[in-house]
Amino acid sequence: MRPVESSPIRDLLALTAHPEMISFAGGLPAPELFDLDGWRRAFDRALTGPDARRNLQYAPTEGNLALRGLVAERLTARGVPTGAEDVLVTTGSQQALTVVAATLLGPGAVVAVEEPTYLAALQCFRMAGARPVPVTTDEDGMVPGSLAEVLERERPSLVYLVPNFANPTGRTLTAARRLAVTELAAAHGVWVVDDDPYGELRYRGEPLSPLAGEGVVSLGSLSKICAPGLRLGWLRAPAALMPRLVVAKQAADLHTSTVDQAAAAIYLAETDLEAHLATLRTEYRTRRDAMIAALPGAVPDGTRWTDPDGGMFIWLHLPGAVDTATLLRGALREQVAFVPGAPFFATTPDPSTMRLSFTTNTPDQIVEGMRRLARALGE
Repeated sequence: MRPVESSPIRDLLALTAHPEMISFAGGLPAPELFDLDGWRRAFDRALTGPDARRNLQYAPTEGNLALRGLVAERLTARGVPTGAEDVLVTTGSQQALTVVAATLLGPGAVVAVEEPTYLAALQCFRMAGARPVPVTTDEDGMVPGSLAEVLERERPSLVYLVPNFANPTGRTLTAARRLAVTELAAAHGVWVVDDDPYGELRYRGEPLSPLAGEGVVSLGSLSKICAPGLRLGWLRAPAALMPRLVVAKQAADLHTSTVDQAAAAIYLAETDLEAHLATLRTEYRTRRDAMIAALPGAVPDGTRWTDPDGGMFIWLHLPGAVDTATLLRGALREQVAFVPGAPFFATTPDPSTMRLSFTTNTPDQIVEGMRRLARALGE
């Protein structure tokens, strides 16, 4: 565990618990948009029907068959033909990533990652003893030419990326680059991990097909579209790899919560999830627009930021030689929080970067929070 540092985002959650704090730090869904009544009904059904006692018992490692089938249907509808046998239910998509790392990586292995990339993925790879190596990104996501150089020079075991509305940048990998990335990885015999917790939260433009191929492992989750407290995620993997992933999952926790899976299967079967997603998209689009509109008046001239088509995050690059970790202390005094960007870099951090999340706060709270941020940056 020595090379694995604590997540500053998790640490910030304790600091931002004050009721007067406006936090743009954690990538948290808006709790007022949780379908509380729908989930209450689903759990009531799971605990009062004929299968109630079985839903409190140990269960197969692979997961609830009905839930796996429903997940497979949604993946198929999004362009990746999938059967229930292709899906492994996990305790959140973070565990899916841990299971993949335990299966495919070992001490000294190399993982090609976007620069910057999802912080908890870096933690996961380092915990497995692997070495993350950065691949250059731009406004269209991972640059294939840079990936080709890393594949030749470093011989990684896998390529990891968040293709839709990436954490932390909000960028989306273009269709042409999706094809290029999978073709390059296949030519080198390297696995690709497509981590997609945000793909259904698109506010602008047409959906892009997920990465596909025999060398692709896809990760998904109910955390961002339903509720993160459920800790329900999944991975989709080729048949040749699935048995080893199941063993890794067994070694981790035997299986994911039986009753939570049962309730999720009931919820997905009986709820109009598309209507719920439409509500989320409408509300989050309004919140994104409020933050984008407030940014010019809140940050110094010369600041650059992303304008994401979906997801939860906006990525900023401040001008000059500044350290946003130092600026955060002033922001907390103003009762506003953000995440400094340096921890998202695999090797050489850029301290002048920062991540803002727009989903947790209402538009009015976002406007007030940006006023506070402007004061902190002005100091």
